Amino acid sequence: MRTMETSSNESVAKVLENACKSFPERLAMIYLGKSFSYAKLGELIDRFAAGLNSLGVDKGDKVIVYLPNTPQFVIAFYAIMVIGAVPVPISPIYTPNEVGYMSKDCEARAIVCLKTNFGYVKEISHQMPLKGIIYTDLVEMIPWWKKAIGFAFDKVPRGRIRKDENVYSFSDLLKYPASSKTVNADTWKDICRVLYTGGTTGLPKGAPSCHAHLYYGAMEVAECARGTAIAEGKSTIVLTLPLFHALCQAVFSGFVLALGNTAVIMPQPQVDAILECIQRNKADLFLGVPALYRMILDSDRLDQYDLSSLKYCWSGGDILPDEVFNRWNERFGIPLHQLYGSTEGELQCATPLSKRPKLRSVGVFSKAGKKNYKLVDPDTLQAVAEGSTGELLVSAPYFLNCYLNKPEETAASFVNLDGEVYYRTKDMLMMKEGELYFVDRSADVIKHKGYRVSASEIEAVLQDHPTVVAACAVGVPDPKIGERIKAFVVLKEDARGVSARDLTKWCRESLAPYKVPQYIEFRDMLPRSKVGKLLRRDMRDEERRKMDKA
Repeated sequence: MRTMETSSNESVAKVLENACKSFPERLAMIYLGKSFSYAKLGELIDRFAAGLNSLGVDKGDKVIVYLPNTPQFVIAFYAIMVIGAVPVPISPIYTPNEVGYMSKDCEARAIVCLKTNFGYVKEISHQMPLKGIIYTDLVEMIPWWKKAIGFAFDKVPRGRIRKDENVYSFSDLLKYPASSKTVNADTWKDICRVLYTGGTTGLPKGAPSCHAHLYYGAMEVAECARGTAIAEGKSTIVLTLPLFHALCQAVFSGFVLALGNTAVIMPQPQVDAILECIQRNKADLFLGVPALYRMILDSDRLDQYDLSSLKYCWSGGDILPDEVFNRWNERFGIPLHQLYGSTEGELQCATPLSKRPKLRSVGVFSKAGKKNYKLVDPDTLQAVAEGSTGELLVSAPYFLNCYLNKPEETAASFVNLDGEVYYRTKDMLMMKEGELYFVDRSADVIKHKGYRVSASEIEAVLQDHPTVVAACAVGVPDPKIGERIKAFVVLKEDARGVSARDLTKWCRESLAPYKVPQYIEFRDMLPRSKVGKLLRRDMRDEERRKMDKA
């Protein structure tokens, strides 16, 4: 298998190459019953990489990966990297507005998408010079007879394709023979991935990472698993979290590729399908979000499945409620371990699998690759004493410490302290006996069903409505899904007949479904500071007081 010729081994491309050479016959992944060995996965990645090269995709070119959890996501993601190009994974439920903005912002040169999203891509393709649009569907990589059953029972979403000059099927690119072309890359400087996260100005911001950044994120996950009952090369993890998310990418690279284990990839997180999948594959590790663990515990069919193979469970994407932590431990006799991180800082903490996790602890800070942290007063940036709450700042020599085309966002999120640049997580944590405990998050970030939703992005869409003069979005605590999204809106004085339903419909046209507010309340005014800054925390506190009285 060909990979980049790098200045060191600190790249996920090298981890992939080593895995394919070291474990050729082991299963790398399973999808809808179809198994892929490491040798087969390496071959498919190699062929797709050659196909991308044939389209003119080269080192440094950004490629949007607009796919759900499928083998095609894995193949495309790693193939793009091994030729020195830059994958830009985005949610498959993004709207044309969101896809168009991100594609222009990162200057995408190709897009890989589902057939069902092809119309969205064509709608925005005129905005940038694309070298190719590559389309696929959920069942392209499984046997023909399974496809036939899926289509016969109308279980596979269909999409219409218009074959233009630069439009190709995924299988078209897999027809190319692998080449021996190598790409020189500086693993500590060259961008190898861009992930989009919420921006304080209302527009998503692209966070670039270098090869060493992804490598150390993978090694941190691998280190969590070593020395435990999860035997290297003999374990199976069920992955339902989206592969476009940094955490799931780190787990696939670190637990699967680095250790030679197997990932069962599920296209959608449906409870019965998950339970059946764990039982059928005798999975010993599961990765989920708190809301998903609660759904499993609340399932009235839970006793119908044998989950005795599970040895460990990882929870990420949101803070784990005490009630879910305790119920899971009582029901299965195994704890929920936490993985805590961010798009900009990758994995930052993990509760050690080798010992029982403590309630509310997010674990031990990882210092792989000389990563460092500080807990500081968010106003003065002065360090706080142990046992006191402070904002978590994270630094590493391989962080690129910037956002694409966002100097103001960069200045607000990265700070130089003692000659070192730190990323401001805006999360409030506390250090106690060597472990970090999560206390609170920034009012700008809403955790809904495991997604990090930018309050300012929702507000910007609402304020684009011709009758809205001000908007505020906050997260309202919900025991089942983390937080529900509530928006407060101030209308123009002469506005007539505008309802919450009208504004919800407006939001659906520009926002992914999980970002659309569940509640909209009209107000005469919104609280602001003396300098005019919107006080979201005041609105969030008001909602919590209402819940306490209820």
